[in-house]
Amino acid sequence: MSGQPNPDQVETYYQRLIREAEAGGYHLNPDTEFVRSLLEGLLVNQGRYGYPSCPCRKAAGVREEDLDIICPCDYRDPDLDEYDACYCALYVSQTILKGEKQAQSIPERRPPPAQRLAARSVQEVRPGMLLRLPYPVWRCKVCGYLCARDEPPEVCPVCKAKRERFERFM
Repeated sequence: MSGQPNPDQVETYYQRLIREAEAGGYHLNPDTEFVRSLLEGLLVNQGRYGYPSCPCRKAAGVREEDLDIICPCDYRDPDLDEYDACYCALYVSQTILKGEKQAQSIPERRPPPAQRLAARSVQEVRPGMLLRLPYPVWRCKVCGYLCARDEPPEVCPVCKAKRERFERFM
């Protein structure tokens, strides 16, 4: 695909994303026109680069350099936990979905290019070496789903159990 996506492509993407988001325990912004404009940007970037990089961030156009901003980006969950919305506000918390809070501008979490490259460098792991994860691991007590992040998800993407049903695993 190249150029601007047509309305049918945007609608198909929108319907798919709604299903995927809800199945994973996430919510899309209730402003459907805003969401559709973001999806147009994702589709343009898909045509331009071959992957749907976040339209709110500058992509390098090299997949390996942009892996962290391919939607859903690596920063979505920490942004949802701290600000109730991701950077571009495509994904929002239930608080925003219900209208109890408005999405607002949030600071950029993505490190500068040099820091991203340094973070991706592979470290040697020797047998018996204790690995230190940058985030705690959370386990859903209902289904056993594991995730590594600062806080457990709002809803388990597997069984839909609420956040309070998670326990710190590691």
